[in-house]
Amino acid sequence: MKLGSLKEGGRDGTLIVVSRDLTRAVRASGIAATLQLALEDWSNLAPRLNALSEQLNDGDAEGSFVLEMEELAAPLPRAYEFVDGSAYLPHVARVRKARGAEVPESFYTDPLMYQATSAGFYGPRDAVKVVSEDYGIDLEAEIVVITDDVPMAPTPEQAASHIQLVGLVNDVSLRNLIPGELAKGFGFLQSKPRSALSPVFVTPDELGAAWQGSKVHLPLVTHINEKWFGAPEAGVDMQFDFAQLVAHAAKTRPLSAGAIVGSGTIANEDTSLGASCFAEQRTVETLRDGKPSTPFMSFGDVVRIEMFDRDGNSIFGAIEQRIEQASRP
Repeated sequence: MKLGSLKEGGRDGTLIVVSRDLTRAVRASGIAATLQLALEDWSNLAPRLNALSEQLNDGDAEGSFVLEMEELAAPLPRAYEFVDGSAYLPHVARVRKARGAEVPESFYTDPLMYQATSAGFYGPRDAVKVVSEDYGIDLEAEIVVITDDVPMAPTPEQAASHIQLVGLVNDVSLRNLIPGELAKGFGFLQSKPRSALSPVFVTPDELGAAWQGSKVHLPLVTHINEKWFGAPEAGVDMQFDFAQLVAHAAKTRPLSAGAIVGSGTIANEDTSLGASCFAEQRTVETLRDGKPSTPFMSFGDVVRIEMFDRDGNSIFGAIEQRIEQASRP
């Protein structure tokens, strides 16, 4: 099934069930007011939501309506936790090579992960607000999984059973602020503003054969200003699968229902498949030409991130956002 949230009912939105073709929806208020509440009682409520999904797809759901993407909030407008990995080591290796550094051996056995911004997410059509272009505005096209309650210290096999939903994220990064923050030795803060989530999250069964080994085996397609930017294969070159990432995040603490775990920027060894962020593109140019030639994003630029099944159908809907200047208070 596919789940989303309308921009109504307060900060956490109103839970809706969305048709497989993303054209219609129905409020699920009689089952759970919000997606967060549904995840907190997932084992009991998921069967009822799935039954409503079947009614909707059969054309029998009372109160269904035409879905308008502009009316959607993020499926989880805010989350208790968003941890983002860096599971695609070709991206890590290229970035480090460009600055003359090697990939430590531990990176192949121990996932990279940081605590990301979760207090608020942009909806799929909301503008990305940034104060200055000098910050180095970048996108990061990624896949996320959403969990129910995860106990502390699960094995990857145990963690896999707690992955209940899959979605996309534009993990916005301000690249020119990152070096100064990392130099402090204490991680990201100002360089990681709010991110945007896909119009819907889907249960893994909606992916069919594309969901194997806790990975999504499909390309993630990015366009910038309607021009193709990249379509790397998400199931290729992923050093750590999502079960391993969830287990890593929960090694010393349980994860609350609604926790979002990100894959990191999707990247392949094969650079002909394009990139999922400008930092990646600029790194490829630096290694090839000695310097980058592609600038970061400017106000007015539009990014579109989407994933299609093998029949060409959009799975999660598209994240489509314009970069806009934020006004100071």
